[in-house]
Amino acid sequence: MDLTPAELRNILKANYDNREAAALARIVCCEMMGQRPTDYVLNEPLRTDGEAGRRLEDVIQRLLRYEPLQYIEGKARFLGRDFRVKPGVLIPRPETEELVEQILKETAPGARLLDIGTGSGCIAVTLALDVPGAYVEAWDISPEALAVARGNSERLQAGVTFRQRDVLACGVEAGTAFDAVVSNPPYVTEAEQAKMSPNVRLYEPPEALYVPDNDPLRFYRRIGQLGQQLLTPGGKLYFEINQAFGRETACLLQEQGYTDIRIGKDLSGNDRFATATRLPSDKHHPQL
Repeated sequence: MDLTPAELRNILKANYDNREAAALARIVCCEMMGQRPTDYVLNEPLRTDGEAGRRLEDVIQRLLRYEPLQYIEGKARFLGRDFRVKPGVLIPRPETEELVEQILKETAPGARLLDIGTGSGCIAVTLALDVPGAYVEAWDISPEALAVARGNSERLQAGVTFRQRDVLACGVEAGTAFDAVVSNPPYVTEAEQAKMSPNVRLYEPPEALYVPDNDPLRFYRRIGQLGQQLLTPGGKLYFEINQAFGRETACLLQEQGYTDIRIGKDLSGNDRFATATRLPSDKHHPQL
């Protein structure tokens, strides 16, 4: 099938706004179909036949069904690296890049770091590669996600240690200690689910996204409890949070005995990150 970039953009505009249709068309033409950027700008047709034509038609139809382009390509970009992704694994977000950039600024070489709910492994692998001498461990409840994360770690030679853990039910092994615990847990409420875009709502794993309306902080509460046992004195918690619950998350961490609690905003100006420090003393540590 011969198709110009402009024609592709017009096809995609049936389901996407102008900006997103243009971004998708450029990726399909230049990254997936190998068109030169100059030919894309000049609106030269994609001259494809045979297998390439069938591939292009398949991509278009999947995009029109709102399937995320990252699942179609099988990869997502995160802080300059490609991470393999597939259905059943949450797609890395730009906001999470912001969180990791903050951690990188505040983490000393040789730190021991734990990523809870690792998904594709993008947080853990990035920390392992960019914090000199770091030991990084990553947990997830999903065997499918862990398989993808392990593959990303091996391909990028990150050396992350992975463990299957249900954070809502697991305890802490004796002798375990980390300088920082980071998590981007499920935080979208059931009431918010209907407002999510179709590519998220129809394709991304619900267990990695949603929490009950009556307990939106369930993962933060549990990880905060575990953090009092997992963190070294003065160690830090780093969370990505629901913008609607910044104040509530800060109050929860304060009640659990953390100090130096900060709620940070993302580039869109929304409350998106929470950080907190474990007190050096054990006297305020709640029991698990």
